[in-house]
Amino acid sequence: MKKLSALSVFFFIALFSSACSQPDRTDQIEPSLPLKPTTAAAGSKDKRPNVLLIVVDDLGFNDLGIYGSEISTPNIDSLMREGVAFTSFHVAPTCSPTRSMLLSGTDNHIAGLGSMAEALADNVKGRPGYEGYLNFRVAALSELFQDAGYHTYMTGKWHLGLTEETSPAARGFDRSFIMAQGGAGAFSNMLQIFGPNKAIYREDGKQLESLPDDFYSTRFYTERMIEYIDSHRDDGKPFFSYLAYTAPHWPLQAPDASIAKYEGVYDEGYEVLKAKRLQALKDLGLVDRNVEPFPHFPDEPKWDSLSDEEKRYQSKLMAIYAAMVDDVDIYIGKIIDHLKATGEYDNTFIFFLADNGPEAHNLDEAWEGLTEFVQACCDNSIDNIGKADSYVWYGQNWGQAGNTPLRMYKGFPSQGGVRVPAFAHFPKSIRKGVQDDQILTVMDVMPTLLELAGIDHPGTRYRNRDVVKMRGSSMLATLQGKASKVHPDDYVIGWELFSKRAIRKGDWKIIYEPYHEVLEPRVAGIKTDTWQLYNLAEDPAELNDLSEENPQKLKEMIMHWEEYVAETGLLIPDKWDGY
Repeated sequence: MKKLSALSVFFFIALFSSACSQPDRTDQIEPSLPLKPTTAAAGSKDKRPNVLLIVVDDLGFNDLGIYGSEISTPNIDSLMREGVAFTSFHVAPTCSPTRSMLLSGTDNHIAGLGSMAEALADNVKGRPGYEGYLNFRVAALSELFQDAGYHTYMTGKWHLGLTEETSPAARGFDRSFIMAQGGAGAFSNMLQIFGPNKAIYREDGKQLESLPDDFYSTRFYTERMIEYIDSHRDDGKPFFSYLAYTAPHWPLQAPDASIAKYEGVYDEGYEVLKAKRLQALKDLGLVDRNVEPFPHFPDEPKWDSLSDEEKRYQSKLMAIYAAMVDDVDIYIGKIIDHLKATGEYDNTFIFFLADNGPEAHNLDEAWEGLTEFVQACCDNSIDNIGKADSYVWYGQNWGQAGNTPLRMYKGFPSQGGVRVPAFAHFPKSIRKGVQDDQILTVMDVMPTLLELAGIDHPGTRYRNRDVVKMRGSSMLATLQGKASKVHPDDYVIGWELFSKRAIRKGDWKIIYEPYHEVLEPRVAGIKTDTWQLYNLAEDPAELNDLSEENPQKLKEMIMHWEEYVAETGLLIPDKWDGY
């Protein structure tokens, strides 16, 4: 671990000399909820810590101000500087697999999301680990906190089951207001990510027919979480709160005032932005100055080849995305301010992560019928994009800027899909201003939170059913400075989704991508239908395949893959869809 002094210095320099102008944040989007006065009862009789678990959807590693982004995220940056920032934190390639691991402490192929529910192949349907929801072979994190006497609350994206029987209300949450699916529009019209039906929202398990007229997801989820926390604040019990923002997941939508702050910021184009983001990471010491970034996709147009109208459109797409990230930061600031005003902040452990890399697919190529759906539902003229009746995404070129120098993005087991920003914050008990570079996974969050709260995992039997043990390990001792490592040097991480596969051990990683994956452009040197071997210490962009030079290392890594398959029961799907 090392101090974050370089990051802090860069942040203050960037405020005054960033090559991209910083938008004005003085005009806050919406007034915050009125703060209740602090009372003597706010000092809880139960001294166990509160927990605030924050998940952001499809956020790029380089999208935060603390990592040199032009997007303004001072609240997140401040929390990260005051806590432990993780620079090698790993998740699954897409949303629901990551969330199943977060709430179970085990692999997604065990917890029920071996594949996303939206794209289950015929040969895996009905098989253990492929239920398409958080299955009952796991004891959910929320259930254990509920059993331990915590108030348990959730707002935001669930994506772990569509029915009431698989909703948060059935998995240990006292109160919940959630969007059940993988994505939805940000406003009250309940625009879902595909098809004419309304997106599914549930409050305490019951499906809603409509949303408030002034609904804006980022604001609403934050304010509803504040209401939940306040509803029992005087009874002396601690809370476990899971705040799962849908932003900046597509379709990209945000209030006009939020977008206006970023209009014009991206007029120089995606190649310039990528270069500036990469230089910032070099200045911060987060990547080597000689790093070779993943190249521009060969079938994507260069910025200078676009017409003026195309440039204006592309620039606004990125402005909407930036506005969504900025809004998340603003509302995280509001819940932090509320915790401070009510006397709960110092006793609240905060853990923040993104669920996967940025969504940079060209989605109309990924999903058959999407173009026709969008044409029927929405107005994507340049003046209308970002509004409730628009449906846009920002594509590969902007996504590359959010992930440089890494290879690919959401949906892929390469580093661009599975390495995300994350941090822990609890100054009264863990170290402050620390950068932690060790290899960690989302499965480590649950054992950490349980140990923090003094809660034991039930082992193999829970609520009259057989359950699995956790595969993750607690980070608490390293957060407190009592240990140097969470995992041993020979720790192995595995991934598989839609038959794309990877194994990492230390600095070594192997990747297998079948030829069916037409969504990855054929960048020179990247092979399909065979295992590729990379040394991430020397090649973080996973460009230089070393399999021929290191046959013994490749053989060793393939052996670890076979062990991973046996341990998790994963099945290779016989067909693929979407990602």
